[in-house]
This record gives sequence, structure tokens and C-alpha cells, in this order.
Amino acid sequence: MTARLNVHRRAGHGRPVVLVHGLASSGAQDWPDAEWSGVFGDRPVVVVDLPAHGASPALGTAPTSEVLDALAEAVGRDEVDLVGYSLGARLAWDLARHPSAAVRRLVLGGLAAGEPFVHVDLAAARDALAGGAAPSDPLTGMILHMVTLPGNRPAELLDLIEGLAAEPFDPASAAPTQPTLLLGGVDDGMAAGIGDLAVLLPESRVGRVPGDHLGALHAPEFRAAVAAFLAD
Repeated sequence: MTARLNVHRRAGHGRPVVLVHGLASSGAQDWPDAEWSGVFGDRPVVVVDLPAHGASPALGTAPTSEVLDALAEAVGRDEVDLVGYSLGARLAWDLARHPSAAVRRLVLGGLAAGEPFVHVDLAAARDALAGGAAPSDPLTGMILHMVTLPGNRPAELLDLIEGLAAEPFDPASAAPTQPTLLLGGVDDGMAAGIGDLAVLLPESRVGRVPGDHLGALHAPEFRAAVAAFLAD
């Protein structure tokens, strides 16, 4: 793969913490220094922009496996602790088993128990993006709203969704073996199934923090739970 993902590294000492953001966001938006500076003490922090997000190039309709290869390349081969939110958590679940990644502990925030992208009407979304009628399907409408938020690259994000849907998230097929913390907002319907995901894992904890899907990530309780789990 020739394209390399944009990575921002905060220097430090010890095992790095890798942070992977959600759909239609970026590393800077989901993991702002104003909130996360000092959370992990003096440890190095690696913030990755996913394909078609932030300063990273698009990978077209590359399937999930190719996106994971790009993520593994960005993270490197040193042992890390891995934190993902929403789409970042979906990818982190699989990245923890990638042959080129060395993950000690895993934090998955706002993770849906299934694959929503297979239900997105991409033809309707692309038609609406080109000036056609708004999608009648609520999920497609929500995704279209997200990808068209200011600063995003809507067409490239829809291509990414198409590629991810080609190799859907299937948590029951293979689960991480690392100690894992699953976090969800108390008002986040997307993360309602994290208890079901926990039973697939050999060593897991489940926690709830204040907020909905957008708010939970920025709750102080979320940061405190992540820091405590990774400090063990």
C-alpha cells in the first residue's frame, strides 16, 4: 500500500498509547490536547487520522483488511495500548489481532455490536450528495449528515463506508485476546450492546459514562476510566 496515514506523535517515555477516532471526525477533534494532555502522564501518544479523515489520504473503496493494514503501518511494531472510539473502536477490535500490531491492552468506546454500514443506501446517499432527493432511510440520512459536516470530504467518506461494508465487522468470528475495557455513554443507543460484546472476550470490563454517542467521548469520566485501565 503506497498511501500512508497521517500520524501525530506526542513525545514521552514508556509504552505508547494509540488513539483512533470515529467516523466523520479526526484525531484532533476526538482527542484534543485540551482534554487529553497529561491523561497518560509522560507516556508517548500516537493520534492517527483514518483514511479520508483529517490530513490522511483516501483509500477509495479499500476493504476493511486494507484499512487495517494501513493502520498497522501507521502504528508501527512497538508494543502499544490501543484506544478506539466508534469507527475507531470497530477497527481497533480487529487491529488488536493484526500480525503486524503488538497491542497490550485495548479500550473500545462507543462500539456498536453489529455492522451498520451494510445497511447504508450508498446509491441514495451519493444521489443526494449530487443534488438529488434526501434519502428516505433514517440511517442513510444520518450518515449523509455526518459526512457532509463542515471540513469533511463526503464523497471520499462514502467510498470508505462502501469498502468497510464489503468486509463487515463480525465480532463473533474472532475476538481480541488482550484485556479489554468497553465503554459506552449511558444515553448512547449505538453502544447498547457492549455487554454482549464483552462475553466474547476472554478478559473484559464494561463501563458506562455520562452522555450520548457524541458526548460520552468528551466526558471527564471517560478519560478517567481509560487512564485507570491503562495504568494497571
